Amino acid sequence: MNKKRIVIPYHPRPVQTKIHAALETHRFCVLVTHRQLGKTVCAVNHLIKKALQNERAHARYFYIAPFLKQAKLIAWDYLKRYAAPLPEVSVNETELYIKLPNGARISVGGADNPDALRGTYADGVVLDEYAQIKPGLFAEIIRPMLLSREGWVVFMGTPKGQNAFYDLFNQAQKLAQTEPAVWWCGVFRADESGVIAPTELERIKQQTPATIFRQEYLCDFTASAENILIPIDAVLAATRRRYSSGELRFAPKILGVDPARFGDDRSVIFRRQGLQAFEPLVFRQIDNMTLAAHVAREIEIFRPDGVFVDAGCGGGVIDRLRQLGFTVTEVPFGGTAIKAGQYTNKRAEMWGEMAAWINASGALPDVAELIADLCQTAYDYDASGRLRLEPKEKLKARTGKSPDLADALALTFAAPVRAGTACATAEFARSDYEIL
Repeated sequence: MNKKRIVIPYHPRPVQTKIHAALETHRFCVLVTHRQLGKTVCAVNHLIKKALQNERAHARYFYIAPFLKQAKLIAWDYLKRYAAPLPEVSVNETELYIKLPNGARISVGGADNPDALRGTYADGVVLDEYAQIKPGLFAEIIRPMLLSREGWVVFMGTPKGQNAFYDLFNQAQKLAQTEPAVWWCGVFRADESGVIAPTELERIKQQTPATIFRQEYLCDFTASAENILIPIDAVLAATRRRYSSGELRFAPKILGVDPARFGDDRSVIFRRQGLQAFEPLVFRQIDNMTLAAHVAREIEIFRPDGVFVDAGCGGGVIDRLRQLGFTVTEVPFGGTAIKAGQYTNKRAEMWGEMAAWINASGALPDVAELIADLCQTAYDYDASGRLRLEPKEKLKARTGKSPDLADALALTFAAPVRAGTACATAEFARSDYEIL
């Protein structure tokens, strides 16, 4: 028997195709997008596809927005439009659901009437504009709906400050590390997605308050926070800068090394010469001897004028490098700052000097992990008016990870370095440090 081919009038953009791939393979997804990316169209078509593929009897799927009126305005027409080519589709305008040929039902609703969802079940749920949905909805109502069918959920929206959506995003980042096959987090900024033309995006930037632009188009949860040390727009501006070798010729070369503190942390080696920082080397789950070998190789290649290693977990790395004849400086993050009247400790000083460097035309590599690390650290001032950073333990508890890449770059600001003082090395066999 020849099966009739049905074409749904949906042509996903490249960024939507990428999102679909993640939604297909993960049960819990947190999708953070800029305005006008097309997340609702993406979600509606995902609902239709999953509903059509479901062979269980009486499958149930839900699209939920903060308010019923909003859900009807945003998603209801999309749902009818993309389901229209399917045979035997019934539409209930009163209760806002469509019924597909296999008996599956997709309903549109609002979080402003949560009691309407109680007592039912769900194979899949999309929670749109999650920043505006009451925090208890998922735990109290949606999660129990998923139990009998082991259903899936997509939380999606655009940042609106540090609210429940921000807390969920941080929690999901942690869970994605422990259960990568179950949880997924995706962040899609307007300057990366390709949806908005660069010239148009620049016009929007000029015509929109900076905080709103960072929040709505750069997906910055911290845009409205006044206590973030390095704002994302400053970081993104730095990723667009580049300096030629001629411009850097007389600038000192510095190497920052941040050994991993815990099993899920990253060991990072960062090169910087003057106003230019280069793409870092990032390692996971390597021992100190192996890291020392990588650092030794970098010293031989880069010939830095200064090498700074975090003393907190880098004792073995420091000892091995000195054994090999290299001159390195250990840096205790909790130690006294050189500018003790300005910073509470060495960590605050390094980050403060790094922030000033970024604002003074520093150039950064365009590395997503580095961008995220740099834009999440908060600060305040102590009773003496000195800059004090949010404790690293608190930051890790909030975001689910340590800012290892940013810490390695910050180490290149541990102390002033003069050009032409390349670290001395002793004569030794390459086999002493080469990794085969």
